[in-house]
Amino acid sequence: QVQLVESGGGLVQAGGSLRLSCAASGRTFSSYAMGWFRQAPGKEREFVAAISRSGGRTYLDSVKGRFTISRDNAKNTVYLQMNSLKPEDTAGYYCAAGRIYSDSYYHTSSYDYWGQGTQVTVSP
Repeated sequence: QVQLVESGGGLVQAGGSLRLSCAASGRTFSSYAMGWFRQAPGKEREFVAAISRSGGRTYLDSVKGRFTISRDNAKNTVYLQMNSLKPEDTAGYYCAAGRIYSDSYYHTSSYDYWGQGTQVTVSP
């Protein structure tokens, strides 16, 4: 199994930045596509960003140009750099790993392993 641990969340003022990290266990990290999802109170879990094994990236439209997903396979870590944060970005953020060999990066069912989440709160 793969264990994922997120860190880097916190409280930030609108317009500020945060960098989330997700550290993965195991020696097969490079064989997984990695995704970031978020979930605000009363809302369903929402796709934010994903990165393939080869480094291809895709994003939720509302975060394009502000968020960047990256991975460091040597460190078994995936990152989400979040700039120009807005109050509507407030949510619990979760990383996920999946053996995805298609373009199905947007659905929670495509992922096999999930982290515990880290809270991001953006004040006005």
